Amino acid sequence: MGSNLARNLASRDGNTVAVFNRSPERTRLLTTEHPEANFVASETIADFVASLSKPRTAIIMVQAGAGTDAVIKSLSEHFEPGDIIVDGGNADFTDTIRREKEQSAKGLNFVGAGISGGEEGALKGPSIMPGGSVEAYKTLGPILESIAAVVDGVPCVTHVGTDGAGHFVKMIHNGIEYADMQLISEAYDLLRKVGGHSPAAIADVFTEWNSGDLESYLIEITAEVLRQVDTKTGKPFVDIVLDEAGSKGTGVWTVQNALDLGVPVGGIAEAVFARAVSSHPEQRVAFRAVVDARPEIAVVGHTFEDDVRQALYSSKVVAYAQGFDAIIAGAEKYGWKIDKGAIATIWRGGCIIRAQFLNRIVDAYANDPSIPTLLVDPYFAKAVADGEAAWRRIVSTAALSGIPVPGFGSALSYFDSLASERLPAALVQGQRDFFGAHTYKRADQPGTFHTLWSGDRTEIETEASTH
Repeated sequence: MGSNLARNLASRDGNTVAVFNRSPERTRLLTTEHPEANFVASETIADFVASLSKPRTAIIMVQAGAGTDAVIKSLSEHFEPGDIIVDGGNADFTDTIRREKEQSAKGLNFVGAGISGGEEGALKGPSIMPGGSVEAYKTLGPILESIAAVVDGVPCVTHVGTDGAGHFVKMIHNGIEYADMQLISEAYDLLRKVGGHSPAAIADVFTEWNSGDLESYLIEITAEVLRQVDTKTGKPFVDIVLDEAGSKGTGVWTVQNALDLGVPVGGIAEAVFARAVSSHPEQRVAFRAVVDARPEIAVVGHTFEDDVRQALYSSKVVAYAQGFDAIIAGAEKYGWKIDKGAIATIWRGGCIIRAQFLNRIVDAYANDPSIPTLLVDPYFAKAVADGEAAWRRIVSTAALSGIPVPGFGSALSYFDSLASERLPAALVQGQRDFFGAHTYKRADQPGTFHTLWSGDRTEIETEASTH
């Protein structure tokens, strides 16, 4: 991805790009394979720094963690005040906050920039989410705008906010990506096991869906994957791939940080958990050995395919809404001024979750920047309401057929939680007060209360619990 980003930069008129890798062989291979690129190759960090014009700007693409710190340390020993170090990897945003503070004390500008689009996006135009200082963006902005994807004449890059804001938003982007992929996989599973379609036939269904409101990069590539045939066996590619999916951490980070922020992101969490379940084949094999029988596949009507489509769309809306809720909460906690509409705008191209309905999210925040949740925006409220009956039929059919749909089910439960006038949380509050004297609030009067459960069960007014 780093080499493709360098090639992208070098392809722009007037750009000369300095390149360095700790392995000189890889640097030489890059320059040999791409003589058309205007590269200046260096085999030492000192030579690399010397080849940069001032204010120096170095974009590093290194595995998150200690390796990133080591590269930053090497560069900072040679850089001068005003120079810019950009971390374009998938770093933990709290590390970025720390690194920005450390480098700022030296007079250096440190920018954590989320870059989405994979290897192809890096070469042809990614979506870029830089954080850091406003001062740094004055220099960095034009560089990043020159290589970013462009949609409707707008480069898919914006200054997200200070210090770790860029990497935070990229983390949420990846969390949404987890949810989106899980939902699409559940739709495939239903179409195959309940609908009885072959992978090739499902590819045709996804291709058709990609011409409507579900149009997105992930829907497009899903059809391509399902059409692929294994040359060795002649079987569908999807049938010869091990059904164990791993992760690189950003989905887990999203869930962990959402919990810290008190934001429910059930769609993302269930996607992470689904990968975790798939990665424990020994448990799955052992459990199947003690399961005597499985439910018969439910009989479905002629609207089944369209029901799956509507359930998929409604669930995707919930996943994106939860993701933006996490962005809002993160911005409030860390003091970032994040423009939600601008984030949706730069996600329309280059990135993995680019989708048609991001335009609708742009519109929603343009109409009301303080909207409490995307689900109350008129367009999304109507879209989810129109799909509700189909959504319920699909979740019910899956349950009756013994087919796991944690993404669809979680999204529907979230919808029902928001729609419920009263939630069972009142009972939970009573339980907490009973065993831990955690107190509770009443629905009919202000104040904080505790019932003397071990005594005469009278109610007393008390100060709020800190638990």
